[in-house]
Amino acid sequence: MASTTKNGSLLWHIVAITVAIIWGTTFVSSKILINAGMTPAEIMCVRFIIAYICLLPISIRGCIKEGRGLRGLFCDTLKDEFGMLLLGITGGSLYFLFENSALEYTQASNVSIIICTTPLLTMLATSLLAHKGNGKSVSTKTYLYSAIALLGVVTVVLNGELVLKLHPLGDILTFGASTVWVIYSILLPKLDSRYPTDMITRKVFIYGVLTMLPVFLFRPWATPVSVLVQPGVAGNLLFLGLLASFAGYFGWNAALSKIGAVRANNYLYLNPLATAVIAIPVLHERFTWIAGIGAILIITGMALASRESSGQTH
Repeated sequence: MASTTKNGSLLWHIVAITVAIIWGTTFVSSKILINAGMTPAEIMCVRFIIAYICLLPISIRGCIKEGRGLRGLFCDTLKDEFGMLLLGITGGSLYFLFENSALEYTQASNVSIIICTTPLLTMLATSLLAHKGNGKSVSTKTYLYSAIALLGVVTVVLNGELVLKLHPLGDILTFGASTVWVIYSILLPKLDSRYPTDMITRKVFIYGVLTMLPVFLFRPWATPVSVLVQPGVAGNLLFLGLLASFAGYFGWNAALSKIGAVRANNYLYLNPLATAVIAIPVLHERFTWIAGIGAILIITGMALASRESSGQTH
């Protein structure tokens, strides 16, 4: 039994690692789509609609198999449905509005590196919640390692402003994306114990699209169909919709419920590595030695902080 449990846990770690790598490459795809003229809201809506269409038949089949019929597509209570709405906002509309908007002002590599604050913020938020519930408090070493990571973030931001002449607004928007993803990671387990992964993932897609619609009142849809069907654009949209959203969110939500938010989000450290590998040859982005130092500080500091936090839970 112990061996089976261990192997099962390893599987979900592998799933989380795979999804983190895939998500690292999505920064490049989104950047390509933005360069093609699509807006952040348009990109998010198209990819989520594609993912929702793929996931809906699976959910319907599951509801019928359980004998719940189509009523199984909805939550048992309005409170839970509101919780799903919050997941759609934090893990969908607001997150991608921040992230994709950031890509309009800064490099894909910079966005993916700063997103690495997500595991740190998740750990600190989780520790704070545990402290309020008379749990373990954050150690002095954890704060020290966090300071190292934050120093790395500052180094990356300064590199963008002073060397690459990038607008700091992009970095601020990326921090916003990290923050709302932490909220998503904390909210998800509260519903995961009562509803299947496919239902939660589907709700994230539909509520993500619905809560993004008001954005079009201020920035109307402008991308013509002729652009959407171009091979390069269509290919990246299918990648984002099928692999990064449909398969990615389903796998990530399942992994997060199995191994926990802190451990799952730790694998987001792989984002900048995956992004850099693709962005340098595809987007011809520069990755200076200053940004490299910042990246090392971020990953090292946050890895040490996470290990310290993990050690406190045993």
